[in-house]
Amino acid sequence: MGRRAFSPRGRSMTLPRALLALGVAVAGTAAGRTQDTKQPAAPAKVSFYKDVRPVLAQNCNGCHQPAKAQGGYVMTTHADLFKAGERGKAGVVAGNADKSYLLELVRGHNGKAEMPKNREPLAAPQVKLIADWIAQGATDDTPASAKEAVIDMAHPPSYAAAPVVTSLAYDPQGDYLAVSGFHEVLLYGAKDYKLSSRLVGISERINALAFSPNGERLAVAGGAPGRFGEVQVWNHKRDDLVVSAPVTFDTVYGVSWSPDGKSVAFGCIDNTVRAIDPSTGKQTLQMGTHTDWVLGTVFSQDGLHLVSVSRDMSMRLTEVPTQRFVDNVTSITPGGLRGGLMAVDRRPTKDKKMQKVPEDTPGVPPKVYDELVIGGADGAPRLYKMHREVKRQIGDDANKVREFEKMPGRISGLAFNADGKYFAAASSLDGKGDVRVYETDTGKKVDCEGVTGPAYATAWHPDGKTIASAGFDGTVWLHDPATGKLRSSFVARPNTK
Repeated sequence: MGRRAFSPRGRSMTLPRALLALGVAVAGTAAGRTQDTKQPAAPAKVSFYKDVRPVLAQNCNGCHQPAKAQGGYVMTTHADLFKAGERGKAGVVAGNADKSYLLELVRGHNGKAEMPKNREPLAAPQVKLIADWIAQGATDDTPASAKEAVIDMAHPPSYAAAPVVTSLAYDPQGDYLAVSGFHEVLLYGAKDYKLSSRLVGISERINALAFSPNGERLAVAGGAPGRFGEVQVWNHKRDDLVVSAPVTFDTVYGVSWSPDGKSVAFGCIDNTVRAIDPSTGKQTLQMGTHTDWVLGTVFSQDGLHLVSVSRDMSMRLTEVPTQRFVDNVTSITPGGLRGGLMAVDRRPTKDKKMQKVPEDTPGVPPKVYDELVIGGADGAPRLYKMHREVKRQIGDDANKVREFEKMPGRISGLAFNADGKYFAAASSLDGKGDVRVYETDTGKKVDCEGVTGPAYATAWHPDGKTIASAGFDGTVWLHDPATGKLRSSFVARPNTK
């Protein structure tokens, strides 16, 4: 007589029958689980602050910000996304992706999308991220500590203290002096040094300024640390932001114009040198042989080459048409330079041609002779030829023309005067600053008086009679370059209520 077991209904059954019933029950449970796994899983909760906002900042804010609201649509704040642009359609409708016009604009069709304009369409996962966020209610999970006051042209920043000035630039006509501020460029008249206008953008940090060769545009390099880099191009006479080009995930540096005004170059902390078309923001050049942050750039006189300096203790040469790395201008021998490079400027000389070098191709005319002044962590300004004139030998520093008397601390600002006979340099060390003028061909120097704090930037008025310098305490010093006498100074701090 077989062993008995109890059924769920209280009836007895043999053990084999009980095991069979148990097996059916287990199999049924497994089958149910298998069926459940085939159901589509609900999308993971999408964060506006962590997931959606970075996509918009990198791809959309260049054309849709208060200073440049293309199509009447702004995308820099959560609240702005729900508003309608010029076409009268709400960008985001919470809980309804199909009625959200923003998704219609970013979804690609046959490899094309209306947004981002003149750029590659968003990747499919990025579009899905935005769609899922909208479908889940389009909520704002920005931490209270990360929410910022609205800063734009209608609501310029208010200063509790003067801003640290990282860059200065005179326009070629000598009408304006541009001064870096917080979220803005402060534009002063170069005759009375009164504030003319405030160019407010989305970049918190302004690292570099440069006027175009014809003086009609102002290029600005900056960004938000750890979030995005941005190159702005302004029509400063009309307070009009012409181009905002987001790039990389941190601030950018060392902006410069090509001689024909058709290219703007800058350095990035991803170790690349890049350039954009200043009329569209489209990238036209990228060179990536540096091994540390690129902090300065300048074009050759003929615009065919681009020089860059970096924290990696090198100055490098790029051929613009091919985007090809050509040469290390400085020596690459360990100890050749004793610190990272932070500043570079090209000497504006046009009367010399380089000798032909052994590597030159027969029939190709010699390169234009260019000289460059560089400075950085070791405080010593150095003058270099841009192009090599002798055959390379391992460990040589053959391009170096002259080394000038060392300044205290590190040099972060350099500028030639209009004819290249002199250059100014700004340095800082232990809470103090120095501004000097050097004679390029002899090394003679003039020390500028009345510098009240660390000096980070310097610029030469086109008439050669004034140099402007500034730094940590927000004071702009105006010196006579011939004597070093302080003519006047002012604090770059707008009057605020």
